[in-house]
Amino acid sequence: MVGWGVAVLCLWVSCGAAAGQLEYSVPEETERGVAVGNVAADLRLPAAALSSRNFRFLSSHRELYFRVDLASGNLVVREPADRERLCRGKAACVLTYDVVLEDPLELHKIRVHVLDTNDNSPLFPAGDVQLHIPEFLTPGARFTLPNAQDDDEGSNGILSYSLSPSQHFRLDMGSRVDGSEYPELVLEKALDREQRATHLLVLTARDGGLPARSGDAQVTIIVVDTNDNAPVFERSVYRTKVPETAPNGTVLFRVQALDPDEGSNGEVRYSLSNSTQAELRHRFHVHPKSGEVQVAASLGPPETLLEAYIEARDEGVFGLASTAKLLVEVTDVNDHAPELDFMTLWNPVPEDAAPGTVIALFNVKDEDLGSNGRVICGMSSGGPFQLTASFDNYYSLLIDGPLDRERISEYQVLITASDSGSPPLSTRRTITVSVADVNDNTPSFPQPQQELFVAENNGPGASLGQVFAQDPDLGKNGLVSYELLDVISEGPPASSLVAVESSSGAITAKTSFDFEQLRGFHFQVEGRDSGIPPRSATVTINLFVVDRNDNYPVILFPLPRNGSVPVEIVPRSARTGHLVTKVVAEDADSGSNAWLSYHISRASDSSLFRISANIGELRTARLVLPTDAVKQSVVVVVRDHGDPPLSSSVTLGVLLSNSVPQLLPDFEDVWEPGGQLSAQNLYLVIALACISFLFLGCLLFFVCTKLHQSPGCCPQSCCRSTEDLRYGRKMVSNPYMTSATVDVTTVERLSQTYLYRASLGLGSDNNSLLLRGEYNAADLRNLATGVGLNLPISCIQIRNRKGDHANVNAMPRQPNPDWRYSASLRAGMHSSVHLEEAGILRAGPGGPDQQWPTVSSATPEPEAGEVSPPVGAGVNSNSWTFKYGPGNPKQSGPEPKKQTQVSFLLRRKGEASQPRQ
Repeated sequence: MVGWGVAVLCLWVSCGAAAGQLEYSVPEETERGVAVGNVAADLRLPAAALSSRNFRFLSSHRELYFRVDLASGNLVVREPADRERLCRGKAACVLTYDVVLEDPLELHKIRVHVLDTNDNSPLFPAGDVQLHIPEFLTPGARFTLPNAQDDDEGSNGILSYSLSPSQHFRLDMGSRVDGSEYPELVLEKALDREQRATHLLVLTARDGGLPARSGDAQVTIIVVDTNDNAPVFERSVYRTKVPETAPNGTVLFRVQALDPDEGSNGEVRYSLSNSTQAELRHRFHVHPKSGEVQVAASLGPPETLLEAYIEARDEGVFGLASTAKLLVEVTDVNDHAPELDFMTLWNPVPEDAAPGTVIALFNVKDEDLGSNGRVICGMSSGGPFQLTASFDNYYSLLIDGPLDRERISEYQVLITASDSGSPPLSTRRTITVSVADVNDNTPSFPQPQQELFVAENNGPGASLGQVFAQDPDLGKNGLVSYELLDVISEGPPASSLVAVESSSGAITAKTSFDFEQLRGFHFQVEGRDSGIPPRSATVTINLFVVDRNDNYPVILFPLPRNGSVPVEIVPRSARTGHLVTKVVAEDADSGSNAWLSYHISRASDSSLFRISANIGELRTARLVLPTDAVKQSVVVVVRDHGDPPLSSSVTLGVLLSNSVPQLLPDFEDVWEPGGQLSAQNLYLVIALACISFLFLGCLLFFVCTKLHQSPGCCPQSCCRSTEDLRYGRKMVSNPYMTSATVDVTTVERLSQTYLYRASLGLGSDNNSLLLRGEYNAADLRNLATGVGLNLPISCIQIRNRKGDHANVNAMPRQPNPDWRYSASLRAGMHSSVHLEEAGILRAGPGGPDQQWPTVSSATPEPEAGEVSPPVGAGVNSNSWTFKYGPGNPKQSGPEPKKQTQVSFLLRRKGEASQPRQ
C-alpha cells in the first residue's frame, strides 16, 4: 500500500482539453479515502451544488474504485486499484466514469489514469533450476538459464541478472535473433564430483524501479559421476577372536570398502581373494553386498589363528578392486561371571574424614580357569575414592581425598569385577556413600564491599538495603545472623546512623541524612553462623547519600548593598555585546542539581540586554539608542536543573551614562510601561472588562426601565430644534400644560451640560410656579420665561427668609418626608446640606404676589416640591431636578387641574445645543 504522504505527493490533476472531460492520475494501490482531485472545483461549481443538482457518478466497471464526496466535491479512492490486475500488458491503464448533473442537464466524463508503481518483484516462473553437468566437461561449456518476469511497466519491468560468487561458474548474457537476452551459465573450472557433488548458486533478477525490487531462483548443479576411483577398505587388516563353540552363521567381520564414484561405478561387491588358502575357503562365507564374514564350518581347536584375504570390486565398465587381510583367533569359552562379597561398609562418612580411611572391604572370585578365571576389579565414582587390592582376591575402598558435603553430598560408587575371558564376563555393584555435614564453612558475602545509596532527606526507619551472607552448611551450621560493628572511627558511630536487623540483614536508617553535611560513610556488618565453634565474616558497607535538589542557588555577585539595587554603568556609546556585568552564583547541591543557567525574567527594555545562559554574562543585545531611558532595570533569574528546578533572582540597575554620577538614582520605577501582560494578568483584565460591561448593561437596563415607567415621559421632548430649546417655549399657556424642554442659558455657574426632568404644574390659582433650590434672580427670570410664565422681568424676585417663619402655615404641606430627596442627593449631602431658600412665584392680573417660605432639611413640613441632582452630578446649586406641582392635597384651596412632567436642559452659556440621542 502506498502511504498517505507518498500518495498526496504523487497525485496530480489535469483537466482534459475536450469540453466536459476531466482527467486525473493516481498511483496504483493508493489507500482508501485519499483525495485524487476536486471534481466540483474542476467543474467550477461549489461543493454544495453537487447535491442540489442531483449529482450522479456512473461507472461501467464491475468494481467501483473511486467515489465523489458530495460534501467536499473531492474524488476519493474507494478501493485500492491494482494496475496489473486491471490492465495487464497494456501501456496505459485508464478507468472511465460518467458524471451527470441536472438543472441544467450536463454530462461529463472522468478519466482516471492508474499509474504504475514498482509493487511487483521479478519472478522466475519455473522456480528453482536444476542442471546435471558431467565431471569430465572442460571449462567454457555454457548452459541456458530461464528468464524472470516482472508485471510492472516501463523501467519498473526492466530486469538485470546477477549470480552468487562461485569459483566454477560465471554468468553471461546471451542474445536471440529478435534481440531479446537471456542469462547463461558458463563453466570456469573443471568439476570433481568426489570433491563436491552439488553446487548451489543463486540467480538474482533485479528490476529498474526506485527502490529496486529483486527475485531469486536457486540454481542446483548436480555433477554427473565417471568411474575414476577404486574401492578403499576402512582398514587394511581386520582382526577378531571367536570362541571355539561358535555356531555356523556367526558373523566374524563386517568389512566395508568405500568407492566415491556414483551409481554402478560406486557399487562394491565382496568375495574371498584368490590369495586365501584353499583349506580355509570352506570355513568362511562372505556376503557379496553387505561384506559380512560368517562362520561356515568348524574353526578348529582353541588358540588357533586363521588368516584369510577379502576382495572388494566395483561394478563399473572397467571394474577396479582392492583387498584386505582377515585374522581370526579361536579362543576358549568363558561362561562364568565374577562374584562380589562385601565384608564391611561405613555409611555415612563425615566430610572431615581423613584420606586413607577405609569405607568398605570385599573379596571377588571366578570359577573359570586360566585367563577366564583371572579377575580384575575396577571402580567408577567421580569422587575422592580409591580401590586397592589387599591380598589374594580382597579389595579395600578408601578415601583418596577431602570430602566436601556442600559440593557433593552423596556419591554413587560403581565397583566392576571383570574376568580375563574372551569375551570377558563382569559383575557390577553400586554402593551409596553419604557425606555427613560439619561446620567447616565460613559465611561468605558476595563481595567484600557493598555500596548502598540513599536519597537525602529520608525519613528515619527508611530501608537502605540488605546484606546477605551464604553458608552452605546444614542446620545451625548454615544459620547466619548479622551484627553491626562500630569499628570505623571516622565521623559519628555507625550505630547512631543505621541499624541492621539480625535475622534478615536489612539495613535501615536511624536518622535523616543531609547530603550537604554528610555525603557518605562506611561501616562493617558481621555475619556469624550458629555452628560450634561459630564462624564469621565481615563486609564493608559504603553508604552514599544521593543529593536532592533542596538548595536554592545562591547569588554571590552582584549583591544588594543596604537593601539597594546593585547598579552598573554602561556608556551610551557601548556597542552590541558590551559586557555589563557577570552574575556569579553557586548551588550547594551537586550534579545536575547544581548545574546553573541564567535567564532574564524581566527588563525595563527587553530588547537591550541578553545574558549567557551558561556563564551568566550580561551584555548589550544592540546599540544604545538616544531614545533609550537612562535608567534600566534587569531581573536575572538563576535556575538549577534539578527536578523540580529551584531558582533565585537578582535585580540589577543599569545606568546608561558616559560619566559616573555623584549620586546614583532610584531604580524602583523604571519598568517599561508597555510590557506584555502575563497570562494571569490578561485573564484578570478580561474578567474585569466582562464585569464592567455586565454592570453597564444592567445599569442601562435599569435606567430604561425607570424611564419607561415614568408616567409623564414624552418621547417627543427630544425632538425639539436647537432654536426652540434656546429661545422659544413649547408649552401651551392653557390650564392643561403639556411637556416642554427649556434651555436655561444664563446660569453662569454650570460647568457641564445636564439633562433634567422636572414636574411643572399650576398651583391653586393656576398661575404659580413652585421651585426648590438656590438660584439668583437672573436664573429665575430666565427659567420663568422658558417655561411659559408671562411675567414681567420686574415681577420675578427672590428673598432670603432664613429665620422668617411668619408664613409657615401658608406653605403647602409635604405628603411624606421620605421622598423629599433622591438617593444621590442624600449621599452627597451627608446630612449637612440644607436648602434654605425657596420661592413661590405668583403672577396674576393684579400684579405679583410674593411669599417667601423658608425650607430646611430639618423642617418637619416642607413644601410639596422636590429638587434633586442627577446621579453623578454632585451636590451643587446648578444640578437639581425640579418638580413643580401642587402642595399637600389636604391644604385648603382649589384643586389643581393637571400636573405635567417636563424635561429641560441646563447648559453652560456659550455651548452649542445638540439634539438628544
